This record gives sequence, structure tokens and C-alpha cells, in this order.
Amino acid sequence: MSFRSFALPDPETQAEFYKDVTTKRLIAWFVDVALIAVVCVVVLPFTAFTGIFFFPALMAVVGFAYRVLTLASGSATWGMRLMSIEMRRQTGDRFDFATALLHTIGFYVSVAITPLQLISIVLMLSSSRAQGLTDHVMGTVAINRIARY
Repeated sequence: MSFRSFALPDPETQAEFYKDVTTKRLIAWFVDVALIAVVCVVVLPFTAFTGIFFFPALMAVVGFAYRVLTLASGSATWGMRLMSIEMRRQTGDRFDFATALLHTIGFYVSVAITPLQLISIVLMLSSSRAQGLTDHVMGTVAINRIARY
């Protein structure tokens, strides 16, 4: 069962939802990469240190699981939560597991194919809702979290 809190905010009349989102997403990405690296270093001894030889693959697998699970559980990674942003579906709903999985797959595809990543960056910098390529394809958006009192 999905809880619909609101439809997507209009970037013209509710610009505060999109203010600085691109910068916050970049900072959140760095925080997330650091957290994933720490988890991988902690996991390394459990691989009898053979994980050193496939560390980038280990980072990719751990990062994929991290992104799917955090997006599915709170509609934001821990880096996004730190930066007070969250992902929303086209309906305004938070991410469910399927949306988190598809969004993460889209993110990994765009990171793996440089022209797609460049397109995504240009879209984030130029679109009214600061949406990347995966966001445009899925109709998702990153917004500033609503303050809860």
C-alpha cells in the first residue's frame, strides 16, 4: 500500500523544492561513495583479503545493494538524507523496492556509459526539476525534504 503525500511540486510556483538539489545530489554522492568504501574495507578481511584484487567490483556490488535498500526504505540514500533531499515518483509517492531497483539500474547504466552520464549531468544542470537521465526516463525527481516539526 502506497502513501501519497503530494503530487510533484511545480518548479515554477514551488521552486524551493528544487533549490540547490543538483549540488546536494553531488555532495550526497560523495558521502555515499565514502560510506560504500568503508563497508567494503570492513568486508575485505572476510574475503581473506582477496577482495583487494576485485575491489572495484566489490564496490559496485556493495554500492548497488546499498542504493537499492536505502532508496527502497526511505526514498533516499544516507548521503541524500544527510543533505535533506529525497526521491519521489511521478505520482509524488516515495520509492518502493521496484522503483528503487529500476532507478539504481538506470544509475549504473548511465555511470557505465560515459555519454549517458554526460547527458545526465547536462539534464540535471538545465532542466527545471534538476532531473538526470534516469529521472527523466522514469519520471522521478529529487526534491528538498519537507521540514517536519
